[in-house]
Amino acid sequence: MLVHICCAVDSHYFLQKLQKDYPQEKLVGFFYDPNIHPYSEYRLRLLDVKRSCRLLDIDLIEGPYDFERWMETVRGLEHEPEKGSRCAVCFDRRFEVSAQKAAELEERTFTSTLLTSPKKSLKQLKQAGDLLAARYSISFVAPDYRKASGTQEQNILAKESQLYRQDYCGCLYGLTLQREQQQRLADELFTPLSGQIQPESIEARLTLYEERLTLEAAEQPYRIIKERFLNWRILNGWLKVRKRTVSSHFLPYSTLKKAYTRGRIEYHIDQLHHMSRDEVKFISLEHYNLLAGTHFPTVMALLYHPPTFAQEIKIRQQLLHSAYDLSAILVVEEIPDNKIEIFLETETYEDVQEKLVRLT
Repeated sequence: MLVHICCAVDSHYFLQKLQKDYPQEKLVGFFYDPNIHPYSEYRLRLLDVKRSCRLLDIDLIEGPYDFERWMETVRGLEHEPEKGSRCAVCFDRRFEVSAQKAAELEERTFTSTLLTSPKKSLKQLKQAGDLLAARYSISFVAPDYRKASGTQEQNILAKESQLYRQDYCGCLYGLTLQREQQQRLADELFTPLSGQIQPESIEARLTLYEERLTLEAAEQPYRIIKERFLNWRILNGWLKVRKRTVSSHFLPYSTLKKAYTRGRIEYHIDQLHHMSRDEVKFISLEHYNLLAGTHFPTVMALLYHPPTFAQEIKIRQQLLHSAYDLSAILVVEEIPDNKIEIFLETETYEDVQEKLVRLT
């Protein structure tokens, strides 16, 4: 039996139920989800599915990540709600490729872990599966594992197995609509030009779950914990001195009350230079290099290859007297001695992040 897999939270429970109910079948997992966006999220979900299949001793095949074709398939349905026409087209596409793969492998039946997702219509999924099964002369199996507290059991198992629990279906349109309804920043779509990994970004989670695999291979006990914190993203920022744009680097958690401010350097204490308005502060690139233990020749070099986010937080802590200070701190090659203009758009917001704790 070929089992189309969408994510580990759905598949880990679903596959175990199939193993129990269909003991005569050799299950083959098929991860085909070109709808998942961005690609880093796709890699993260695939990583967790690989772990799940390894724990359950199930072979896994990865399908193509033909994202551009998926986008063409759902063109014109961008604003459809969850369980609407876009979802139906998305299921049809993924089920069609799964049915093709099942026929190619000479499997008699196929199914999908989407059947366990509480956000999906069981009736809609069964109709799509049955139509494609008939086209390829195979059978579609659609067990209802949600009933009789199935969804609750699934959630308990996911928590016990410390699976990655994504909080959106996967597609770009579902994500943006959900974040608009939640009035939350869609920070999953933020990747700075520098490539620096941001806190609670998909890249940060991917790093964490890759480290988890390393610990498991070494039989090192661990625990994934969650903590509430103040998150930050920079949207846009620039510095002008006498109307001329100057290369500058904003340290993490730099904020302004309003997006625009102007003034002059009023005084300095040691190497920290204070602007006359809005608590803005400057340090030279030379001093930054001293604090960071780096050797950046220019601010542009720093912008494209900065230290880690955590390292820059340590620099900020060395400069300020309070861990709660959100003043804007700019790194420049030379401290300006003329009229300064600054534009800075950021988002600071309450968030939850996962941390990997090694146990002794």
